[in-house]
Amino acid sequence: MIYTVTLNPSIDYVIYPEQDIIPGKINRFETSHLFPGGKGINVSRILHELSIPSTATGFAGGFTGQFITDALSKEGILTDFVSVPDHTRINVKVKGQMETELNGAGSFISEEDAELFLNRFDDLGSTDIVILSGSKARNLPEDYYQQIITRLKTKGVPFVIDTTGAELIDALSSKPLVVKPNKEELEELYHVTLDKTDDLITYGKKLLSEGAQHVLISMAGDGALLLTDEGVYKGTVPKGEVKNSVGAGDSMVAGFVGQYSLTESPLDAFKMGLACGSATAFSEDLANKETIDRVAKTVTIEKLEGK
Repeated sequence: MIYTVTLNPSIDYVIYPEQDIIPGKINRFETSHLFPGGKGINVSRILHELSIPSTATGFAGGFTGQFITDALSKEGILTDFVSVPDHTRINVKVKGQMETELNGAGSFISEEDAELFLNRFDDLGSTDIVILSGSKARNLPEDYYQQIITRLKTKGVPFVIDTTGAELIDALSSKPLVVKPNKEELEELYHVTLDKTDDLITYGKKLLSEGAQHVLISMAGDGALLLTDEGVYKGTVPKGEVKNSVGAGDSMVAGFVGQYSLTESPLDAFKMGLACGSATAFSEDLANKETIDRVAKTVTIEKLEGK
């Protein structure tokens, strides 16, 4: 089973104003949508489109948390959230001529609930995969991801970490199955400016040398890189109209991990990851199976280095 961890989920309230928001004025809109939000939840939703089972986990509270679990269950996605007293946050996504996001801080998580969630990992084994995605709830310990990883290592459970900064660096020695920084995150991680593909490859190899088994580097409209011990590959898809920048990276992780869980082929996984990420970028919401299949037929992969 694939388990997706969203420590700070949300309801994403997406609105579509006909003109840009004017501060200090009444702004009206007719079209809006409510989605269960959070990076791990996005991964579970894409895995569901690929007919790959997953269980969405994390913390959920109040009527907003209930909305998330109900919405996922309605889609046919398994859930195993720890129920907390504090309400799950609502994030507002404004889809005007410019995209604007208003993101809440998230729920307060007690020490007891934090420990209860850690105990959920004690029953997992080496045939499971855990995907750790996004930010933590506001009062969880700084090393909470590391506490989870320690539990997973004890049981021999493969894990993916899709975050950046110190949490990513600290996780590398535990040999995550895949990490997925974009160009800006890689620059921030190593305090450098990366102008060329060769620069990205250099620092992608650094992530490999520090413990990552596979490195995905997303390059927006220029495709993505895959780095493994066997070689370096560049994947591209034909240009399309970008409608949605939210969730494309999560979709790439879902496609990669989902396909890898079936075939253990990094190249097959890379192709599916790129197809899912691009399909979401070309969609109003997360991509559906039809769009993913259509984009997958257009993916090209070029070997840049290796045997």
